[in-house]
Amino acid sequence: MNTQKPQAITVRQFSFISLLLLLMLMLNGCSSLKHTNFEPVSVNHVAQAQHWELKGKIAVRSNTDKFSTNLYWFHQAQGDDLRLTTMIGTNLLVLDSGPQGATLTANGETYFDKDPQTLLDSMVSIHIPLDRLPLWITGQASSEDKVISYNADGTIKQLISEQTASHWQVDFRSWQILQGIQIPRQIIIVRDDVQIKIQNNQWQAMQPIQ
Repeated sequence: MNTQKPQAITVRQFSFISLLLLLMLMLNGCSSLKHTNFEPVSVNHVAQAQHWELKGKIAVRSNTDKFSTNLYWFHQAQGDDLRLTTMIGTNLLVLDSGPQGATLTANGETYFDKDPQTLLDSMVSIHIPLDRLPLWITGQASSEDKVISYNADGTIKQLISEQTASHWQVDFRSWQILQGIQIPRQIIIVRDDVQIKIQNNQWQAMQPIQ
């Protein structure tokens, strides 16, 4: 397994990789995503879901780079399976993390680091706040986040992360009802010249099969 730092992907590389993987898919078929040791579960509030599955889109841009892909995220209490994919579901980047560390697969290479944020930063030229996203994309704020405003129904409208000197601003543009609970439909995360837009198309709370 490769432990060296991978070079960051630019938008041109994403376009080339998408075309290459499409050709590979036509020849070999596409592998499916199945977490067979988990099953859907109903919850009364999103905070009750220790494990969940999300499918949507992510668009990231800065003054120097930008990219847009489909997003698949299987979140567990002790780790994550995060994938950036083409519109037909072929993996561009796969980040798996757990108690023992994290692996990142892209460009046919697999890399390892104890910290998943370090791995992602080394591959994607725009910083994405990986540790905060599970809360933000499910409409929650951490103890280090300051909620600026709420919607009339009590959902968060805007917050600011006070974790670093250069604060992230999170705008919850729209909300929706999925599996009987309120979940953000679209959020926009901004800091300095970086903008991250995430659209949540499907969300499901999960539990381990007993």
